[in-house]
Amino acid sequence: MHLRLRVHPVLTGTALALAFAGQAAAQSNIPSDDPGIKRAFAAIQSWNSWIIDNQVSLCEIPAPPFKEQARGIEFRKRMIALGYPDTKIDAIGNVIAERAGRGSGPTVLITGHLDTVFPEGTDVKVRRTGTRLDGAGIGDDCRGLVVILAVARALNEAKIETRGKVILVANVGEEGPGNLRGVREILTNGYKGKIDQFISVDGTGFDVTSRAVGSHRYNVVFTGPGGHSYGAFGNVPSAIHAMGRAISNVGDLVPPAGLKTTYNVGVVKGGTSVNTISPDAAMEVDMRSESVDNLTKMDQLIHDAIAKGVAAENGRWPRAPGKVTVKYDTIGIRPVGRVVQNDSTPIVKVALDAAKALGLPASPSGSGSTDSNLPMSMGIPAMTIDGGGRGGNAHAAGEWYDDGTDGYKGPQWALLIVAALAGIARTTTP
Repeated sequence: MHLRLRVHPVLTGTALALAFAGQAAAQSNIPSDDPGIKRAFAAIQSWNSWIIDNQVSLCEIPAPPFKEQARGIEFRKRMIALGYPDTKIDAIGNVIAERAGRGSGPTVLITGHLDTVFPEGTDVKVRRTGTRLDGAGIGDDCRGLVVILAVARALNEAKIETRGKVILVANVGEEGPGNLRGVREILTNGYKGKIDQFISVDGTGFDVTSRAVGSHRYNVVFTGPGGHSYGAFGNVPSAIHAMGRAISNVGDLVPPAGLKTTYNVGVVKGGTSVNTISPDAAMEVDMRSESVDNLTKMDQLIHDAIAKGVAAENGRWPRAPGKVTVKYDTIGIRPVGRVVQNDSTPIVKVALDAAKALGLPASPSGSGSTDSNLPMSMGIPAMTIDGGGRGGNAHAAGEWYDDGTDGYKGPQWALLIVAALAGIARTTTP
């Protein structure tokens, strides 16, 4: 989902200029008239059925959080078959292939994520009805994965040589529990300081996410002495009651003014039996904002509201020898972008200009929470693009993707962006 929010200024003037140093390639013309690109476009359209078949077959390999291995192994096999024999799987499961540049252009990384939100045991069979596909993860992000395969195949078959190196990736850990672990490994370890431009392909449609919505997510655990609901009544505080008071307080909070800031208690757990004063309870809390300041303030408001709820429950039973306590386990922290990006930022402008060259609707870029959050927070020019077609019900049992009549333009768009950013060195005549 791409939220349409106004830009929050973070860096300006000299700092902004320095942050985007080395983006000369991004400012070059879109190479849509290059003979190799034209051949690649025709090829992509001609083997669209291959694209769809790969999207379906990859999606039918389960890839719940932290269990992406089988899908990753299969993705690597397919990359090798497409002419990338050195494709590797790193220490945490990212699948990585490199395509050497022929000049001094920037290094461009393009990735789709292997993991889905769906737990182990989910039915992953994809159902086809005409151009429509129904299945768990079929759009998010099996579409992104197949776009990476299509770009990889097109670059080789059309014999396109870029000035800069192109790194093609299928990463682990994008979805909530993964906490961006795949991209984090790449940018802070394997390719630290080596990536000049970053593109994530995630979901369906033709939108661009140019700004990062940061998030803080916690599992909040309440622990009390527990007791019999009749025999211990009046002498024992309840962990569930403390959590209930905390949730009520959270629900009354007013987010900080300015850029959109949200919060939600999405999961609650706890209890032993109907006749037990609960010794334990837990809830999962999510808060989001495009503003660092707002996210920090919201975090403090949530902590204060929870502390107030616990104090109220303990105060309700002053004779109790034991008290309810609370602790926070971090589920994930997604950073906000460090550098301002908007539609005139070189990398974003390339995506929008490439869309125009293909006759696609060039909607204004928006904000979201994706793998691009991390490079944005590090000052690396980054964006997330959709993979084409149409889709809906992401993260739900009814997730669907429809290729329609122009789904192939998604891979074409991604290829054109990569070529523009890396720069065309030359095209070898087949």
